[in-house]
Amino acid sequence: MLLLLPLCLPVMAASLIVSKPEDSGMSAERLQRLKAGMKAYIDRHEVAGTVTLIARRGRIVHLEAQGMADIEARKALTNDSIFRLASMTKPITSVAVMMLLEEGKFLLSDPVSRFIPEFKNSMVKVINPPGSSRQGFKLVPAANEITIRDLLSHSAGLAGPTSVALQADLERFRAETPKGETIAQYTRRLAKLPLNFHPGTAWEYGPATNVLGYLVEVVSGMPLDRFFADRIFKPLGMTDTFFYVPDNKLDRLVTLYRPEGGTLRPVAPARQQRGSNVFFSGAGGLSGTAEDYFRFCQMLLNRGSYNGARLLSPKSVQLMTANHIADHPIWPDLAGYRFGLGFRVMTDLGQSGHLDSIGSYGWGGAHGTYFWIDPKEDMLGILMIQATSYKNIRIDAQGLAMQSIVQ
Repeated sequence: MLLLLPLCLPVMAASLIVSKPEDSGMSAERLQRLKAGMKAYIDRHEVAGTVTLIARRGRIVHLEAQGMADIEARKALTNDSIFRLASMTKPITSVAVMMLLEEGKFLLSDPVSRFIPEFKNSMVKVINPPGSSRQGFKLVPAANEITIRDLLSHSAGLAGPTSVALQADLERFRAETPKGETIAQYTRRLAKLPLNFHPGTAWEYGPATNVLGYLVEVVSGMPLDRFFADRIFKPLGMTDTFFYVPDNKLDRLVTLYRPEGGTLRPVAPARQQRGSNVFFSGAGGLSGTAEDYFRFCQMLLNRGSYNGARLLSPKSVQLMTANHIADHPIWPDLAGYRFGLGFRVMTDLGQSGHLDSIGSYGWGGAHGTYFWIDPKEDMLGILMIQATSYKNIRIDAQGLAMQSIVQ
């Protein structure tokens, strides 16, 4: 079976190197636990199917599709199936920002208002203290301006789904979305909303990377989809990653499912993959394959280069994967992690309780897609699923991959 591994994979470009797990210090027998673990999620009808990819020391040691891309059509999932990446778009946008930083276009400490004037003079919505003569909230001037670093590290205070004080503002914002809105129009509208906290004083996940996508457009003079295609996808050989999947590849786009009462029901995503679309969401708009995302991850693991193309300096990757939020906590299920410039970063292994390494980094998407990169082990992993809710499958996939390391 090990000898046949390369034959089991789809035809790949010459730059992708496939090897037996043992050649990369891993156990093929132990990697079977990853296959079995993913199959158990499929059998329990928690996900329709999975694509898992594990690479170590620059070589793919595991790439496997299981389950269905479309249950109703009885269409099997394949290694080249296309998934909605959702927030796995964010690291790509963050890399684009760092490429422009390397060109001397700005500093991380620069206020975003230098390029997007609408963010000048932001206001913060705060709760009136107990005993105040006024109930509810009040607006106060932001103590400092939003910087590019704040956007990259989700420390800008922009209105997000967990911003309690701003939920009414967000509801109005969404209700007022014009038809055919561009990322430029979206960003200008967003800049009019109050902030949830003073920039740089906390961490909160939200729409900051959409603002960064527009920043890339302003600074580069290119639409975000074109910048990605010309400056990132083409050099890395990412031929199946798009904001809007072209018609001739739509048959490979995986159906999104909602687990419900022990079964899976298809769900129409909020944003369809058809038509002459113009909204390029740097926070969550891309779709792509496991193989394509491997190329992006391997570039980062290689400290900025892949297949002869250098996107970033090693020093930029080092900066991106440092902790940029001090001791501010992120989500409770990410205990032991802090946040860098586009990724969560492991800082306390014991607190996390995960099979991981200090300095590893990665992120996931709203529909279950997930990746991690472990520089200490020279390893990366990718999980592709399409579900509106999921339990422990992502950390299970990582653990079942990491336990297969034997040397």
